Amino acid sequence: MKIESVYKNITIKQANIFTIIIVFIFSIIFVALLIGEMYNDYEKTLKSSSYLKQIDISSEKQKEDTTEKLKSLLIKTVLAVITLSFILFALSLGIYKVFHSFLQRDIQVFLEFFKDTASKKNIINPDMIFFKDFEAMANHANEMVLTIDNQQKVLQELNQELENKVQIKTADLEEINKNLLQEKIFSQDLLKAQKEFLRYAVHETNTPLSVILTSIELFVLKNKKDRQLSKIEAAVKNIFNIYDDLSYLVKKEQIKYPKNAIDIVAFLNARVDFFEEVAQLSKINFKNIQQDESLYIYFNETKLQRIIDNNITNAIKYTLPNEVVEIMIKKDGPFLDFIIGSKSKKIEDTDKIFDAYYREEKKREGFGIGLRLVKSICDEEGVKISLDSSGKQTVFSYRFKMMGE
Repeated sequence: MKIESVYKNITIKQANIFTIIIVFIFSIIFVALLIGEMYNDYEKTLKSSSYLKQIDISSEKQKEDTTEKLKSLLIKTVLAVITLSFILFALSLGIYKVFHSFLQRDIQVFLEFFKDTASKKNIINPDMIFFKDFEAMANHANEMVLTIDNQQKVLQELNQELENKVQIKTADLEEINKNLLQEKIFSQDLLKAQKEFLRYAVHETNTPLSVILTSIELFVLKNKKDRQLSKIEAAVKNIFNIYDDLSYLVKKEQIKYPKNAIDIVAFLNARVDFFEEVAQLSKINFKNIQQDESLYIYFNETKLQRIIDNNITNAIKYTLPNEVVEIMIKKDGPFLDFIIGSKSKKIEDTDKIFDAYYREEKKREGFGIGLRLVKSICDEEGVKISLDSSGKQTVFSYRFKMMGE
C-alpha cells in the first residue's frame, strides 16, 4: 500500500527521469556483459589459434607483438561497440525526448484546459494537439464544455425567470399582507365596537325587562291574567333567557364565576316553574320527575342556569305540539345526570348541533348560540354530554359530579 501510494504521487516528469536512469543502467550492464563475453571469446580464440601455434617458440618477441596487436584490435572493437551502444542510446533517447515533448505538450494543454475551464469558458484548439488520440479527447472535451455552457445558459434563464416570478409573487404577497393587515385592523375595530355595543345593550336591556316583569306581577295581583298578558310574560322570559346568554358571553372574560354548593333539584324545579307558562303557550307540557331528597353539586350558579335554561328553551322550541317534555335529575353512583327529553324531529347531525350558529331547522327563530354556549361551559367544568336522537325521542343528558363524592 505504501509503494502504491508513492506511485500515485509521482509526476510524469519524475517518471520520465526514472525511466531514463533505469534504461541507462541497463544499457551499461548490457555493454559490460557484452564486453566481458567478447573478451572471453578473445581469450579462447587466442589460445586455440593455429596462427600462434605455427610461430616458433623461440620467436617469443614476435609472439608478444602478435598478441598485443590482437589485444589492440579487441580494444578497438570494444570501444566501437561501446560507442555504437551509446550512439544508439543517445539516438533512442533523442527520439524518446521528441515524442515525450509532444506528449508533454498535449498533456499540458489538457491540464491548462481543465484548470481554466473551472472558472471560465475555454476550449482546446485541436490543431495544437500532436497525437490523434489526444485530438479525439480534445474534441470530446470541447463538446462537453459547449454542452455545459448551454446548460448553464438555460439554467441562468430559468433562474432569472424564477427570480422574476418570485419578485412578482413577493410583491403580490406584500400587497395581500397589506390588505389583510387593514382587514385585520378593521375586523378588530368592528369586533371591539360589537363588544361595546353588546355590553351597552345588555346593560341597558336589564332595567326595562325587570320593569316589565315587575309590572306584570303587580298587574296580576290586582287583575286577572288573560291570555295576551301571558303571551307578553312568556315573551319577556324568552328575552330574559337571551339577555342572560349575551350577558354571560360579554362578561365571561372579564369576571370570574365562583363555585358554591347548589341543590340541583331545587334549582331545576325553580327554572321549570319559570318557563312553565312559556311552555303552556307553546302547547307543551312539562313532566318534572322530582327527587325526594336534596342533591348537591359544587358549581357556579350562573353557568348552571345557562345549561338548564338553554336546554329547556330548546325543548320548548323543537318539541312537537301537544307533547310532553320530561325533565329529571337521576342519581348514578357518584354522579348526577340532568336529563331532558321529548318527542321532536330527529337530529340528523348530532356532532354539529353544538356548533356556533348551527340550526337544523332554519325556519326556527334564534341565533344558534345556546347549545354552543352550553358545550363551552361543560368543556370548562368537565361535564360529560350525551345526546341520543331518533324518530321517537330526542334526549340530552349532562353528567355532574355529586358534591362530597
